[in-house]
Amino acid sequence: MDFKLNKQQKLMQELFRRFAETEIKPLARDMDEAEEYSMELLHKMQAQGFFGIPFKKEYGGAGADTLSYTLCIEEVSKVDASSGVTISVHTSLAAACIHDYGTEEQRQEYLCPLVSGKTVGCFFLTEPNAGSDASGLQTSAVREGDEYILNGSKMFTTNAGFADTFIVIAVTDKAQGSEGLSAFIVQRDTPGLSIGANIPRMGIRAASNCETSFENVRVPAKNRLGSEGAGFSIAMHALDGGRIGIAAQSVGIAQGAFNEALQYVKERKQFGRPINAFQNTRFQLADMQTKIDAARLMVWRAATMKDNGENYATAAAMCKLMASETANDVTRKCVQLLGGYGYSREYPVERMMRDAKITEIYEGTSEVMKMVIYGSLKSK
Repeated sequence: MDFKLNKQQKLMQELFRRFAETEIKPLARDMDEAEEYSMELLHKMQAQGFFGIPFKKEYGGAGADTLSYTLCIEEVSKVDASSGVTISVHTSLAAACIHDYGTEEQRQEYLCPLVSGKTVGCFFLTEPNAGSDASGLQTSAVREGDEYILNGSKMFTTNAGFADTFIVIAVTDKAQGSEGLSAFIVQRDTPGLSIGANIPRMGIRAASNCETSFENVRVPAKNRLGSEGAGFSIAMHALDGGRIGIAAQSVGIAQGAFNEALQYVKERKQFGRPINAFQNTRFQLADMQTKIDAARLMVWRAATMKDNGENYATAAAMCKLMASETANDVTRKCVQLLGGYGYSREYPVERMMRDAKITEIYEGTSEVMKMVIYGSLKSK
């Protein structure tokens, strides 16, 4: 078992880290304050290939593996979690659905622009009255000749404010419950599709996150992903992959906050000596880095299992559960180490603490992760 990155992965990691430090970090605070993502920064990330890392070169991607993709999410999230989730949702949920379930015609028309950086994707699942229980969706898709007519609304959709291509999960047969859901590719300019303003949030405030309504939105039947009734399995498979991305984001948030705290305790003096001279501080830092490294290795395990074609659903749930809890624990402790400065917006750890909370909620709450894990338990 090899826990080392290969030469190519190390080079990519350095590229991601350098870009994050020079291009994203200087903008992170202002974007959070404005609650708006910089389109100039978005285009720079597209130009760098950040939106097509794990996809084949024949579709315009980088041809890298899932592990390399998690390195990108971690490095970006060290300085700005909003950027991390923007890339993650586009890649793991939107583009991956078309890559894994689309026809070759759909891949050429919709996937290629997504992974080459010409367009941005998002994923419509959650509704005002349906969160963890995806079988409770109300948005309908009624077949009418060669089209489906969509009606309903979606909530908390990351990237919706500027995305071009939407993956929409809707009900095609209500009597079938979860087996009556289907997935569709919908373009932003489709008549009847209305995107609301950003929803005010505690964290990841720079990321676009909107409520969207569908009023007699006509979608060509050829834009259905997979067979009718396959929507639930498509969504769950996408979320399995998405959880690896969110776990990587969690590791990045935790490591970023730790890095800030480590620098601070070396410089801040109390009672005549630096804070890091106190044993309690040293023990806290040692404990935090140990947990971060453990979470990172769990992310790498899940990513490697995905790359190897193994069943990685449980590993994805485990790494998201552990990494998100670690992010929340570490950022809270880092704020405490910085004291009043940690609570102020002068230092980024308060933003990181706010950003960390959502990792225990989106793409499956911690409670849902435990349900997935428990369902797979057996004696070892």
